[in-house]
Amino acid sequence: MQTGDQELVKKINKSIVLQTIQASSPISRAQISKDSGLNKATVSGLVNELMEEQFVQEIGTGLSSGGRKPVMLYFNKKAGYAIGIDLGVNYILAVLTDLQGEVIEKIEEPLENTSLDVVLPMLKNVVQSLMDRKPFSAYGVVGIGIGVPGITDKNGRILFAPNLNWEQVNLKQELEENFQLPVVIENEAKAGAHGENIHGAGKSSRNFVYISMGIGIGTGIIINNQLYKGANGIAGEMGHFTIDANGKKCRCGNKGCWELYSSESALLEQAKSLPSLQEREISLDMLIQEAENGNTEVIPLFHRIGEYAGIGLTNVINTFNPEQIIIGNRLSKLQNWLINPIHHVLEQRLLPYYYQDLSITFSQFGIESCALGSAAFSVEAFFAENKVTVS
Repeated sequence: MQTGDQELVKKINKSIVLQTIQASSPISRAQISKDSGLNKATVSGLVNELMEEQFVQEIGTGLSSGGRKPVMLYFNKKAGYAIGIDLGVNYILAVLTDLQGEVIEKIEEPLENTSLDVVLPMLKNVVQSLMDRKPFSAYGVVGIGIGVPGITDKNGRILFAPNLNWEQVNLKQELEENFQLPVVIENEAKAGAHGENIHGAGKSSRNFVYISMGIGIGTGIIINNQLYKGANGIAGEMGHFTIDANGKKCRCGNKGCWELYSSESALLEQAKSLPSLQEREISLDMLIQEAENGNTEVIPLFHRIGEYAGIGLTNVINTFNPEQIIIGNRLSKLQNWLINPIHHVLEQRLLPYYYQDLSITFSQFGIESCALGSAAFSVEAFFAENKVTVS
């Protein structure tokens, strides 16, 4: 075998050992050998390298099945940190996580102006604040991930974000030059789906669709446990399904898009016409408080938003036949008011074959799914530098 081939095999094996420890720690060398199929000498050598690199640590002995007690190993999730950002239309939510997705620090700020000249300095300040707060570690911050409400290409360029009024924006290059760190830019719904898939409500499903209901509606599609991106990386723009052929004009150029009828912006717009809310500053949290207080105008409005959510979901379910629908982003706060009208519409409009085994759930992380998924993209990119993917 040539030297290059040996290096390739070693890289693959090292990746297998690390993944086994990440998934199953605390775990012994013998168990890694058994689970991976690699011989004990190979495992021992690769574990020693991973310990030198501070990705793996020993934590004492485990129970013996006869003979010496095994030394147990665990993945050192504090060897580095990642920053994940959800760039919303009216907020920025940023988290600092360890290498296993545990949130260490969080910053949330309102966004009142989506001009790039305003947003870019805010993003830089948020990133710098989280970097300043990171604990000491071997690798520091390994990368920055950002979920944006728009279409991104495979290289991280933001092609079109209608709710931000952005087109052809290279946020990745700007931030990489500023922080000298790798930056991953992805659509926010795909990032949310990824967050739910590896850490949240979608961990037990191989096929689900994550619905990000914020100012607009986006979707992230998980097929056979993999994020589906489509031919050009832009799959999932289901907020622009037409649900009213002669409906309102959308900023995407279409008419009657789903997000015009069942999103935070639709909710806030319709709430302005409610007599009981005249002369008041309307926000999502205020409407939730009104509903909790029994406001008989706000509760039916929530119900109507839920019905339109169900209409859009009918199209999603007929298309993908998922095991699970996960509803996330800011309208997940309305779970108590949305769930019944959604179920009612689905029961009316779907064939029973689609509906009988379907689970409708709300995000385990509420509004944090996108930020967590974005951080996870950065962690995976960091480890990918030392890994080889074989098909």
